Formats: sequence, C-alpha cells, structure tokens
Amino acid sequence: MTSEANSIRTVRTPPIRVLVCDDQILVRTGLVTIIDAQPDLEVAAECGDGQTAVDLAGRLHPDVVVMDIRMPVLDGIEATRLLAGAGVAQPVKVLVVTTFNLDEYVYEALRAGASGFLLKDAPPAQLLHGIRTVATGAALLAPEVTRQLVGRYAARIRPVEGTPHDIPLTPRELEVLRLIADGLSNSEIAGALVISQETVKTFVSRILAKLGLRDRVQAVVYAYRHGLVT
Repeated sequence: MTSEANSIRTVRTPPIRVLVCDDQILVRTGLVTIIDAQPDLEVAAECGDGQTAVDLAGRLHPDVVVMDIRMPVLDGIEATRLLAGAGVAQPVKVLVVTTFNLDEYVYEALRAGASGFLLKDAPPAQLLHGIRTVATGAALLAPEVTRQLVGRYAARIRPVEGTPHDIPLTPRELEVLRLIADGLSNSEIAGALVISQETVKTFVSRILAKLGLRDRVQAVVYAYRHGLVT
C-alpha cells in the first residue's frame, strides 16, 4: 500500500539560466562562481564582449543576462539595446552590473531596455537578489540610483513638447507613477497614500498596461521623459 508521503511528488523548479558578460576575466570568473554556487541559478555561458553576448543569447535563450558596460567589439549599452530594446521580438531580461556609477550610464542602460542596474561593489547577496528579481519580470532599481536620473541629465530625459494631461492615466494612477519615479517601493507607496500594498500592486499593473510598459524601470524612465518629476 502506498503511503501518503510516497504519494506526494516534489515539483522541481528549473534553475534560472544566466549569461555572464564582462571583459575582465577575474571579475567574470567571480560572477560565475557566485552564481553557479546557488541551487536555483545556473550559468548558461560566459563571454567578454557585447557582440558575443548577443550571439549567445540568440542561441541559448538565457533567463537573465548579467551585462557589463564598457567592453570591446560592442559595449554593454548597445548589446542591451539589441537584446531588450524597443522593437526586439523576443526581449531578454538584462541586469547591468558595472563599476561606473554615473547618471549617464544609468539612464542609457535603462533606456536601452535593461531591467536593472547594480554596481560591481555590491555584496554577492545583492547581486543574487538582483538576478532573481529581474528573472521574475520585476525591475531592480535602488532608490538612490533612481534619484540620480533627476540629476544633470534630467533635461535630456524630458521631452520638449507634451504635458501630463496627455497621459492616459487617472489622477490617482499619476500619483502612484510619480511615487514610483521617486524610487518608493510598494510598501512605501502604500504608506504614503494610506492604501494597502495589494491596491498599490493593482495600480502599478494598470499603469504598465495603459502605457504599454514592461516593468517599473520603464515606468521610471517614462515619468522622467514626460516631465512628471522635478
């Protein structure tokens, strides 16, 4: 007679497959070692330039690409644009990891289609959290990085024409979008507006759907480009 314990089957979730792209071999080896040590992550391939990353992603279809910015042949910004930019039929989730904490790089990476941005001096736990977060379809953008976008490149982000009145959102949805652009998390938005986190999630989903955006990172860039933050 089969026992109840034996009748329960464990469903094993496939590991998140990661492509690591960095031209510094020591850094790349470190990233590969950290990622491969996790039971739920797997390094599908590694490479040292953006063009190879694009080629490998087309063949291997990784869940996430961990991308450096400054590399030979093709830099990480252009590689990200080819993998996840506007018009890409099957976009790949890209997590940009770089030593360059500059407003311009943050903005260009996100505009190219990256789902997240981390610095290489971030602790391993933050890197792993970033990969898992991006793999789920969510965005990873720390509030301090978000606020950098309002710095000296804010004028470039905002369009010359158009007003917030042209945006197809309700006043409440616009309010939530502004808070997202300020770098607030769902729990912080809930506290600021005195609503539940579930309600915030509903608002975020509606905003993304109405504006045709993929994730919160694109919502941040959208808000800046349409002059919703000052």
